Amino acid sequence: METLEAIETRRSTRSFRADPIPGDVMKKLLQTASASPSYTNTQPWEVVVVSGPKRDELAARLLGLATAKAPTCADLPIPKGWPAAMDERAREHGARRLSTLGLARDDAEGREKLRLMNFEFYGAPCAVFLFMDGSLGEWSIFDMGLFAENLILAAHSLGVASCLQASVTNYAPEIKKFLGVAEGKKLVVCVALGYANKKALLNTYHGIKQQPDAFTRWCE
Repeated sequence: METLEAIETRRSTRSFRADPIPGDVMKKLLQTASASPSYTNTQPWEVVVVSGPKRDELAARLLGLATAKAPTCADLPIPKGWPAAMDERAREHGARRLSTLGLARDDAEGREKLRLMNFEFYGAPCAVFLFMDGSLGEWSIFDMGLFAENLILAAHSLGVASCLQASVTNYAPEIKKFLGVAEGKKLVVCVALGYANKKALLNTYHGIKQQPDAFTRWCE
């Protein structure tokens, strides 16, 4: 797949088939992502790939925590608010997704079911956790974003679907304990990987992207 096509056609997938990703494909994805740029070549990323029985066990633990509405403790705090224009885009995004599924905003049961799908990785057979050292700051977080983007683009080019998951990181301490990761590491993001369930209604929704004129100013 050509690079521009990969960028333009990649979508977040929220319903996966159970089919495992072959080991050689996973190794290729990580090898490709390892070429990502980073500030002074520091390469801050530390990766844990979870699949098979371990994936199932972790999903069950996370689902239990989320269902019980256990206290959250993300290493990177979830934003509590947005500037007006961003907030409007986020609200429209949420409303359109609910509409696609035929859910009303006041459908508390339906919305809760949708929320809990996060913690089972939307059925994806593989969850990739991206960590960095706890001493690192904003520039390294930027580098982690570059790595994550290259990982999901590499996946898309090989027919592997993905979803970047922030909600999962709300239970960072429990995840680190389960995976044997030092408490001093920061969990940046979880990436669900697998093959898309193309029949799922949830996968028919696509977010609306701004056109360049809306965010670009030219100085010549």
